[in-house]
Amino acid sequence: MKNLLLIIIISFSASSLAQDTIAQDLIISNYIEGTLLIPNSKTNTLAIIIPGSGPTDRDGNQNFMKNNSLKFLANDITDKGIATFRYDKRALTMLKKGANEKQIKKVRFDDFVSDAKKVVSYFNSRKRYDKIYIIGHSQGSLVGMLAVTENIDGFISIAGAGKSIDQIILDQIEMMGANDLVESAKKTFEIMKTGKIDKNFNPGLANIFNLDVQPFIMNWISYSPTAELAKLTIPTLIINGTNDIQVTTAEADLLKKAKEDSELVIIENMNHVLKTVASKDPQENTKSYNMPQLKNTPELAKKIIAFIKK
Repeated sequence: MKNLLLIIIISFSASSLAQDTIAQDLIISNYIEGTLLIPNSKTNTLAIIIPGSGPTDRDGNQNFMKNNSLKFLANDITDKGIATFRYDKRALTMLKKGANEKQIKKVRFDDFVSDAKKVVSYFNSRKRYDKIYIIGHSQGSLVGMLAVTENIDGFISIAGAGKSIDQIILDQIEMMGANDLVESAKKTFEIMKTGKIDKNFNPGLANIFNLDVQPFIMNWISYSPTAELAKLTIPTLIINGTNDIQVTTAEADLLKKAKEDSELVIIENMNHVLKTVASKDPQENTKSYNMPQLKNTPELAKKIIAFIKK
């Protein structure tokens, strides 16, 4: 049947970080490969972890940025008797299968949502877990909101933006003090919102509005995190760190305002990659982005586990 997902268990290992955890690597579709962690103690609960922006793998890593944030998160949660599934972003899987640059550039934001929905559909169809939660980190927060179905028991946003991506980019440009670029960016975004490419964008914004990137951003800006979160009727936990220099606690406040019955947790000194750091100074803060042995802030998993086990 066309709607059935191809499921292949490609390995079975008990070699995970947690002593009482079983790891299964799964291929759910041509674009979805991930790791299911199962506690040895019987559980009926699963948390699906959706990674953030960029070519991020199931562990929260990129080529030149290895911090194992999502790997530690999965292990910390599974250690407490909750199964977890985390997976690689689509582009990584495509590259592994030999996709060329032209094919990678055709990936859209909606493809990430489609992949997340397929993961949810798979686990729902297996009926192995009575309760399923979605955890979205950074960009994965918005992806997770859009992937929620009637069979999801709760949603958890970690370092998720409250503003749409165009407003976030405008804020970042303004913080640089480049007022002329702000106005140029606004004009380009207005053109993109009509469904058109802006071929005459300000050259000073080439790293943002490259012609190959505009179709992806065009798709992404069509979604408002606050509007999407407000649609959810399930229990929701919003988490942010005070030392996150990419997504500030103000973004978490926006999400909380959009869904007043949600639970908001602000973790002192946690940064964007879920580590405890002493400073917001970018040079100091980002050192932890490439420290694969540094564990996550302990309070993060504790808050998530408490929310799920309510």
